[in-house]
Amino acid sequence: GGYQPRGGCRVGCPTYRHSSIDHLVFVSPPAVTSPCKILKCNSEFWAATSGSHHLGTEEAPEFCTALRAYAHCTRRTARTCRGDLAYHSAVHGIDDLMVQHNCSKDGPTSQPRLRTLPPGDSQERSDSPEICHYEKSFHKHSAAPNYTHCGLFGDPHLRTFTDTFQTCKVQGAWPLIDNNYLNVQVTNTPVLPGSTATATSKLTIIFKSFQECVDQKVYQAEMDELPAAFADGSKNGGDKHGANSLKITEKVSGQHIEIQAKYIGTTIVVRQVGRYLTFAVRMPEEVVNAVEDRDSQGLYLCLRGCPLNQQIDFQTIRSAQATEGRARRKGPSLPAPPEAFTYETATAKCREKLPVEDLYFQSCVFDLLTTGDVNFMLAAYYAFEDVKMLHSNKDKLHLYERTQDLGPGNMAPSGTPAALWVALLCLSQCWLCLL
Repeated sequence: GGYQPRGGCRVGCPTYRHSSIDHLVFVSPPAVTSPCKILKCNSEFWAATSGSHHLGTEEAPEFCTALRAYAHCTRRTARTCRGDLAYHSAVHGIDDLMVQHNCSKDGPTSQPRLRTLPPGDSQERSDSPEICHYEKSFHKHSAAPNYTHCGLFGDPHLRTFTDTFQTCKVQGAWPLIDNNYLNVQVTNTPVLPGSTATATSKLTIIFKSFQECVDQKVYQAEMDELPAAFADGSKNGGDKHGANSLKITEKVSGQHIEIQAKYIGTTIVVRQVGRYLTFAVRMPEEVVNAVEDRDSQGLYLCLRGCPLNQQIDFQTIRSAQATEGRARRKGPSLPAPPEAFTYETATAKCREKLPVEDLYFQSCVFDLLTTGDVNFMLAAYYAFEDVKMLHSNKDKLHLYERTQDLGPGNMAPSGTPAALWVALLCLSQCWLCLL
């Protein structure tokens, strides 16, 4: 059930920029737990052949050397990659390129060289490539990058890269981020049997292989399992020279980890609060928008927000008052939450950690009313703490107005007090379950 983006290729497939290898199609990287190392072979070949965009006759011997090294690498991993489509695609692609460039299968197989550095970077230390530090390499001669933030917490509440705040249903697996460097997918499950309230129970983060900086790395967390390492047991970007530009740090054992991806200027915070996970990220706008074809790209919650049919439309709660009596006459059919909160006790509880009555406070109240789980109050609190750390604009930390992208007929009435719409929303949720 892993996430697969369009085109049939799972996340992490190499995007080769060299004209001579454009026809190589790596249809599927190995599974996360597979010992198959074909992606490492792919990235080494790319690093060895990415110094120029056009191969002339004088470069053919060097290219053939890299091809032989590539073939040697695939042979070393042949046993563990026997059933892997990416491996078989690479093997056939190597044979085609050998013929195309008149390469002999016998000859030197030197270690892949690093990508030729652009002019002016000759002073860079080989053990600490400058290209693996985003601010130094991408913006050396321009203004500092603009950073933006996305977060997901609670039942679940989404703050997008454009500071849109939404409360969504999104049960099941959904992509949070999907760009050229990074993929993040969350899985949301019901908090109580039969309830529409959901929360994040699983999180998968895939860092794609990037030049001489990092190998592909996968981080996965689930309820009651927040590892302080990637899926392969490592804590950095692998064996490349810039491996330490990707690092995992455990802040609180089993509760709070931080991932620094300096090569793309990105910081990710993952927490387990109670049984469920929260996610927060700080990312440069340039990386946020680094997609092959933005217009045709699939759903990407942090960028596009939740689909309209997955957003909780607060306008529908206007009818909740009229249906309250009907719901009561039917009687409760859902399991009782572990602790029953009234609106007054929920607001009092949320004020203990969130004294400012912004959307984080209102989300806290909403979650206590719908779940009865006090840990959702802590999730809202920590989500706001992460915003304070990660958001670059301190004037936008608090959000007071709903910025959900709904049509004029779907917006909450401006005169509706915050307390009323939260209480009515809870009632609406319960009523929908009873129907």
